Amino acid sequence: MKEASVNRVPNEWLLYCRAGFEPDLAAEIHARAEAVDEAGCVVMAEPNSGFVRWQCSNDTQANAIHRTLPLNSLVFARQSLVAFEPLALNREDRISPIVECITESGWNFESVWHETPDTNEGKSLGRLAKSLSRPLESALKRCGSLRRKAGGRRLHLFWLAGDSVQIAMSFPGNRSEHLGGVLRLRHPSDAPSRSTLKLEEAWHTFVPKDAWEARLASGMQAVDLGAAPGGWTYQLVRKGMFVYAIDNGPMAPSLMSTGQVEHLREDGFVWEPPYRLDWLVCDIVDKPMRVIDMVERWLIKRWCREAVFNLKLPMKRRWEEVRRCLERLEHTLDEHGVAASIACRHLYHDREEVTVHVRLDG
Repeated sequence: MKEASVNRVPNEWLLYCRAGFEPDLAAEIHARAEAVDEAGCVVMAEPNSGFVRWQCSNDTQANAIHRTLPLNSLVFARQSLVAFEPLALNREDRISPIVECITESGWNFESVWHETPDTNEGKSLGRLAKSLSRPLESALKRCGSLRRKAGGRRLHLFWLAGDSVQIAMSFPGNRSEHLGGVLRLRHPSDAPSRSTLKLEEAWHTFVPKDAWEARLASGMQAVDLGAAPGGWTYQLVRKGMFVYAIDNGPMAPSLMSTGQVEHLREDGFVWEPPYRLDWLVCDIVDKPMRVIDMVERWLIKRWCREAVFNLKLPMKRRWEEVRRCLERLEHTLDEHGVAASIACRHLYHDREEVTVHVRLDG
């Protein structure tokens, strides 16, 4: 770690992730950086740490790779920041070295977020961060770094230990607007399963809020493949949609009583809709490529306008499997002249899976 007196350059790209997925995020950013000729390397991807650090070559600033590979293009990252190397602190005076580093950098910003890794050890630092918040903000205001208008920039203090912090910056349009990069949703008490939050988070992630009225409208037609007991169907019904629930298993009676659900005990991989639907959603547990095969058929035949589906991942080489699936999907659609936007993220409510969103153009 850098001492407070050493000249510093924000030469690190700091990314948060789910604990246990550090190797996957590291593999992803290595492959992505290599593809765009960004020089540097992963310097920290410790198992179960909840973050990955990428350091640029020749002590150059990390702004370029941060802009070139935006957060919404990454699968396993929850947050994307330009950062200094971790700063060693004296427990008797933690504030002065932080203020000194920021003053030397010339950074200015509109808000300060204190964050910790999403681990049990990281959460234990929350009380310390809270105790430092007010005096640190006062010190930053006095030196002119914390101000009312600073282009929406935000300072992130990522606490690694009681005597170690990583100072980072985020920029509007290329960051998560949620603390720790985590969108926390309240589980509806009447939902049939906790999986319901995966689809709700997917909509928050992939569909701009100002487009919800048009793209998640009451009266739309949807299908939920592998629906039982109805966690994802619940979200569709709550939006006022009419749903084909395809599954050999039973659906929650509360959903069937709405009159908005037609339950068909059929195989989701072979069922065909009677007409074009607005939404396809799918949370079937099967091999990722088999799900891709099924979704490709739907998109090529234009049986839906938008789709959200999960890909269940293997225990190892998860990034490689995700990349293989996404490249196959993109290639197949291109081959058949189907224009579409494709996005994929490892959401907070996902576990050993990623969520893919596809929207057909036109």
